Amino acid sequence: MTDHGPVLPVWTCAGCGSPWPCPTRRRELLAEYDRAPVSLSIYMASHLVSAAQDMGWAPAGALHRRFLGWLP
Repeated sequence: MTDHGPVLPVWTCAGCGSPWPCPTRRRELLAEYDRAPVSLSIYMASHLVSAAQDMGWAPAGALHRRFLGWLP
């Protein structure tokens, strides 16, 4: 279990206060989904949809980079 979960509806990290997913959580997710990159993409895409609903003021491109742009 991680301390780096999202604080909703602002989507900041509960562990470090950075925008979620923070660098620590990204590393954790890459390790957790090491052999399942498509599943990780689907998981993060679902968070992107939720974040877009919560943060309608945020530019779509910025949200895409934040939630999906770091994936391999």
